[in-house]
Amino acid sequence: MKRRSFMAAGGATLAAAATSTVDAQTLPTVNWRLSSSFPKGLDTIYGGAEQFAKLVESLTGGRFKISVAAPGEIMPALANFKGVQDGAIECAHTAGYYFLNVNTALAMDTTLPFGMNQRQHNGWVYQGGGLELLRELFGSYNIVNFPMGNTGAQMGGWFNKEIRTLEDVKGLKMRIPGFGGEIWKRLGADPVSLPGGEILAAMAEKRIDAAEWVGPYDDDKLGLARLARFYYYPAWWEPSATLSLYVNANAYKALPPAYQDAVSAAAAVVNQSMMALYDARNPPAFKRLVGSGTRLQVFPNSFMIAAHRAAFAIFDAEAEKNPSFKKIYVPWRKYRADINEWHRTAETSMQNFLTNWKTDG
Repeated sequence: MKRRSFMAAGGATLAAAATSTVDAQTLPTVNWRLSSSFPKGLDTIYGGAEQFAKLVESLTGGRFKISVAAPGEIMPALANFKGVQDGAIECAHTAGYYFLNVNTALAMDTTLPFGMNQRQHNGWVYQGGGLELLRELFGSYNIVNFPMGNTGAQMGGWFNKEIRTLEDVKGLKMRIPGFGGEIWKRLGADPVSLPGGEILAAMAEKRIDAAEWVGPYDDDKLGLARLARFYYYPAWWEPSATLSLYVNANAYKALPPAYQDAVSAAAAVVNQSMMALYDARNPPAFKRLVGSGTRLQVFPNSFMIAAHRAAFAIFDAEAEKNPSFKKIYVPWRKYRADINEWHRTAETSMQNFLTNWKTDG
């Protein structure tokens, strides 16, 4: 099977072609376990791993099966990186910015605050050299990474009080992972890292004052609107958020080439289809939340400026002390500048007109 032609095909056609090819070969039965970092009740994010497993099974004529486990069923949500690295599980569906304690460069597999949107990030990964840089980083941890889903630009989260000035941030206990948490901390907040499945209980027990998750559809399913009055936007710390499949390198190398192709192709399909799912489900969920009394609030411009300055001060300082961060950050920042310059001319100007025009005629 030629990998290039395999990857060029569309999802349904790809599945049919690959299945017939695999059926013609004598290939082994393989059973893997996948540990998700996301709540089982979310058919968007958790469902992405289930879709991946079904595609792999279909692509391999039923010979390669992957069972999907929720957080805690095999290991805790935030233990997945080490679990894959050590070979305790074959693969996981998670987000790199959960693991800054391992290496801050892992955040760039997911997103950086004030970074790129979903389309721009995919361009950097697939055509701008990003995947090669990330593969080198993850390879040092015995992991092969595959982009596998994206939430798009997120909402800024749920708060029990208004944020008018930086003074309102002082001492605020907020659930937020990654560099976003570091920036909130610099602005005076007290960031808390929690898996998605633990957010609701933490808010109900008042262990945190605010929390961000993804956006209207998922936030509504988690029930966050029941516990906070103010719904802020935008999530400047997540202009998009790529989720990834992490595969133990030894397990991946042991797969027949056709099975490796199946993993790669299935992850690529989920990487696109998850974004489409969010784009279809967020608008009606947004209307429901606003219609039910949620108070929509935008972060003050002065706050956004302060956060932006803090973000790039933190990134530049991190690049000076962490060579692996710098190796990815420098070309990432150049790609970001170039794509924003182009999008400002065509994409952004067109989108601004469309979103601000109130009639269809």
